[in-house]
Amino acid sequence: MAALPLSSFLLLRPAGPAPKYAVTDIPASLREGAHAVLRADDEVVTVKSAGRLVHTVHRAITVLEPAGDDFGRHAVSYDALNTLSYLRGAVYDGSGRLLHQLRPAEIHDRGMGDAGGSFMTDVRVRYADLRQPQTPYTVEFDYEIVSDNTLFYPDWQPQEAEGLAVQAATLRVTTPAALPLRYQERQLPPGSVVARTTLGSQETYQWQLTDLPAVDEEEAAPPLADITPAVALAPGAFEVQGHKGSCATWQSFGQWNYDLNAGRDQLPPATAAKVAALVKDAPDARTKARRVYDLLQGSTRYISVQLGLGGWQTFPASAVAGSGYGDCKALSNYTKALLAAAGVPAYVALVGAGGDQADLRADFPSSQFNHAILCVPLATGSRPDTLWLECTSQTQAFGYLGSFTGNRHALLLTPQGGQLVATPSYGSTENRRERRIDLFLDAAGGATATARTLRTGQEQDLYAQLLHDLSPTEQKKYVVDRLQLPTFTLTKLNLAATAAGPLPGVVETLGLALPGFAVPSGKRVFITPNLLSRLPALPAQVGERQAALWLPRASLHADTVRLHLPAGFRAETLPSAVQLSTAYGTYASHYATLPDGTVQYIRRLELKRGRMPRTAYAAYLDFRRKISIADKAQVVLLKTES
Repeated sequence: MAALPLSSFLLLRPAGPAPKYAVTDIPASLREGAHAVLRADDEVVTVKSAGRLVHTVHRAITVLEPAGDDFGRHAVSYDALNTLSYLRGAVYDGSGRLLHQLRPAEIHDRGMGDAGGSFMTDVRVRYADLRQPQTPYTVEFDYEIVSDNTLFYPDWQPQEAEGLAVQAATLRVTTPAALPLRYQERQLPPGSVVARTTLGSQETYQWQLTDLPAVDEEEAAPPLADITPAVALAPGAFEVQGHKGSCATWQSFGQWNYDLNAGRDQLPPATAAKVAALVKDAPDARTKARRVYDLLQGSTRYISVQLGLGGWQTFPASAVAGSGYGDCKALSNYTKALLAAAGVPAYVALVGAGGDQADLRADFPSSQFNHAILCVPLATGSRPDTLWLECTSQTQAFGYLGSFTGNRHALLLTPQGGQLVATPSYGSTENRRERRIDLFLDAAGGATATARTLRTGQEQDLYAQLLHDLSPTEQKKYVVDRLQLPTFTLTKLNLAATAAGPLPGVVETLGLALPGFAVPSGKRVFITPNLLSRLPALPAQVGERQAALWLPRASLHADTVRLHLPAGFRAETLPSAVQLSTAYGTYASHYATLPDGTVQYIRRLELKRGRMPRTAYAAYLDFRRKISIADKAQVVLLKTES
């Protein structure tokens, strides 16, 4: 038999995988301004029953430059109710050739509570890192989650980060016709419509997105989640560990939560007797509530509990009474029980907490919550009053919610079901910063200053954390790092809690040494009195504004600065008064020479809260520019003696 030529063996050798995800296949319009491009995001949600769904994901991202390297790794969480079936991955070079298949040994697994802290959780994370030393490259991940917690359907928002373009993404949901899908489309491109089909007893819904350019986060814009296309999903009927419920209305969802925790608010007799003795001479319900809150803060601590149904079902109040700890649900339920023993009714309320957390979407009943607080309806004379309590903090002021849970909706859990209500609204009247500075100049150009600043409402939230959580040394470092002064020494710092009517406040007292602050130029000295409260201008808009104008917090800043002049100096020129009144807020500043020769500068800035169309940004930019100019205005002093 004649030997086959070498060329025949070459033809018979198996070929390697065909290239895919080549960078040249990405349209130039998607590469422009992008750190990475989502080549494919194919997600399939299969609802098996009221108590089970399967979520499969295939995701490929081309990383174009080092700024997009975070997309080169992926993490998937799972727990007792959500099983991770598999996690696979691969990485390709810029030409689309396979570089590496993810090996099981390269997949890391850790518990969310492994780092310590106040956690009781069965949540774990499996993650893989396929980042490469050189760009471009493409990572591909596939995984599947089988969930026995149908309270949460996965949401779909492929364009999840700044600098990420989307080439193609699809979402397909299949569900029994007896369990119709509830969904809400958000920010979808014009013309995008859901494709809905029925086959036998199954209904399928499908969405598709293509060719979305990268988005830059603009100044004073809403969070990215409120800007890019998304589809939110939610069940009608659901079941978690045998507990059936409905998300069709806020009332039904609240009823499920209430029934799940019914009967868990019973106190040990000794605790109930202790409360009765504590409030026996209290003149009204508010005083009773305050005493109960003091008892709570002095005898409990917070831990996070995320163990299966424990994410929604509370520890019994008797358990908290015995152990002294609990999560937000348990501590709120315990406080509710303490108040009941004092004769004061209250309701646990679910809320989406966080300083940057957007308000829930009231028109889409679903589980949009991550925290529980307590609502205490009161009556003050003939008018209703409502007291809100944060039950997880040992330092929070009585009746104050602040940035964490204020200015948003919450869901009251009542025997009649859920009731959507508003938490306290904190506006410019509550969120105040009042500052008085005395600036003492010397003839050589140096200065010393004392500054007393009262912050109330949301303006004090951060400083209350500094006061309670940091040592004096750490407080000083924080303040020094943020003082926008060229040369200074912090000679004094004191933070102290205070009460400003019904609101908490923090008083900050500073002492400053300012060498070379106002060096004379000939016979004149030029001084900018606004030492600590300058509001910077915003950068000019590049290109056409895309996002709405979003002003998340209302505030009122009032400043008084007194310049104490050295002997032989007088004010020669004072800046003109400035008065601005706009839809975004008001600003006023004026200068005066007092009878003793002291120069006084008074500034008042009130900023409003709200969301306005993108066309409003240009005028807001101008408002900020004028404030910045006024804040830099200079007083001219003249030396009158040689």
